Amino acid sequence: MSHGRFDNPVVAAMAGFWDRFRKQELESHLTENDRFDGKNVLITGANSGLGFALAVEIARRGGHVIMACRRQIPEAGEKAKKLSGSDKIEMRYLELKKLDSIHAFCDRLKKDGIKLDVTILNAGVTPARARKTESGQDEMFLVNYLSNVMLTNLLISNKTIDISSHHNSFKPRIIFISSDSHQGSSAVDYSEFGRYFDYGVSKAIANYSYFKLVLNTYATELSRRINKDGFKAGINVICPGPVNSNIVKEAPFLLRIILKGIFTIIFKSPAKAALPVVYMAISPDYEGKTNEYLHMFRHKKMDEKVYIPEEGKKLWDRSVELWKSIDPLAGSI
Repeated sequence: MSHGRFDNPVVAAMAGFWDRFRKQELESHLTENDRFDGKNVLITGANSGLGFALAVEIARRGGHVIMACRRQIPEAGEKAKKLSGSDKIEMRYLELKKLDSIHAFCDRLKKDGIKLDVTILNAGVTPARARKTESGQDEMFLVNYLSNVMLTNLLISNKTIDISSHHNSFKPRIIFISSDSHQGSSAVDYSEFGRYFDYGVSKAIANYSYFKLVLNTYATELSRRINKDGFKAGINVICPGPVNSNIVKEAPFLLRIILKGIFTIIFKSPAKAALPVVYMAISPDYEGKTNEYLHMFRHKKMDEKVYIPEEGKKLWDRSVELWKSIDPLAGSI
């Protein structure tokens, strides 16, 4: 059976505390000259927490921001406009646990002629126990992993993320928001891959870090495939560090109170946690770079299992196979 680095939410939360004291050697590399003028930036899960902070900061730096969310439309967008001082913000509905919503979202972007310069895959859920989606998968598996496979493949195949253009000096960048808690998680367990089964709080905490390892393995394989014949897009992964967000909103009441106390006292604000993501998204330091990993403002290696080519290929094949088996619109992927 798969396992993550942690199965106790308090231990997992406290582990992030020590990260705040590590040297952030790249922090000074992000300056006010790093701007998104003329760039289209997609952020999933942008109505709150880290995603919302990213929308505000990127719009403040001149970007046209597309906030992809399932809630708070248009309230979150109007608030982001006020905080950023920019009207270059739009909200689009996206429900990542519904396959038809993912297709409709990608189709609308194509129909509207949107070309994405930066795509930040930030959305995620942490339910306290297993929940089955309409297509039969566990919600955390679908939202935190398989929906990202669908989004990236659909956006690339319909050229909303155009990796074929030779006229734009700024190559597309795709950033996967991950967690350093993926370190030490088990290898992908294909006996349970995509299969629904019941679990409670401890397994939910373990699954969060485990699915981040799965996601990082996919991101590495996507980078390998996209850039096999030369650099076409920067596909990178980042852990923004411990963030004081509403990620524990579905935890049991007492546990939620304890975790919110820890988050409030020792975790970073979303606005501060957004800065290393902004750096990776726009800095010239990442021109021509792919399959890089940042832990906040620090270069780091991901878990060694993530880099094994055979594991990446197997994950890709099994992900596509699963996608086709549950999605009538998958077609030829």
